[in-house]
Amino acid sequence: MGKLKIGISLFLFLLITNVSYAQDWANLNRYKDENVEIGLPKPGERRVVFIGNSITDFWINNYPKFFLDNDYIDRGISGQTSPQMLVRFRADVINLKPAVVHIMAGTNDIAGNTGPSTLEMIADNIYSMAELAKANGIKVILCSVLPVYDYPWKPGLKPAEKITELNKMIKTYAENHDMIYLDYYSSMVDDRKGMKTEYSKDGVHPNKAGYIVMMELCSKAINKALE
Repeated sequence: MGKLKIGISLFLFLLITNVSYAQDWANLNRYKDENVEIGLPKPGERRVVFIGNSITDFWINNYPKFFLDNDYIDRGISGQTSPQMLVRFRADVINLKPAVVHIMAGTNDIAGNTGPSTLEMIADNIYSMAELAKANGIKVILCSVLPVYDYPWKPGLKPAEKITELNKMIKTYAENHDMIYLDYYSSMVDDRKGMKTEYSKDGVHPNKAGYIVMMELCSKAINKALE
């Protein structure tokens, strides 16, 4: 009887957890209160919002000064895929009325974090975010996916070639739609088409040296967007 009660309790816990996750699949609540608190831009403020996954999420923790000193707003959520970002794009980007949005998405889609996705499906979600931004008068910076040789949490997927192909698609789209393509990939890739070891401990997420490279490239792209 004791084992039965434990089994039922575990089942109910998993059920509640899964229902809760399904109710906020895109994690719209992560930044809900901060978005209200931050309000609209002040007169003359040229706000920049970064939307992305863990690479964006961890960026502000490594270099908070980069964001605080420049009116940059970090809206990264670890583990997210492009459809999740698309769902929260209005709440976490458009409603904040930025001048520029920095969009970095795709690597977790290739890893299959929310199920299998074709490159076309991933690209379509990225394009949709870009088009929503443009329709609302926001300048768009479309970022390359960072190089990955293998995902530690899902080995054997051989993502390197898929990332190369997705980056070509993003670059072509940006060039054809008067958007900025920000190429982080070329500065961080090694001869295996993974990330250089000096820029990452796990081959996926940048370390502080990696973020320094990204900040230099990012600053140039943002200045160009704000011209």
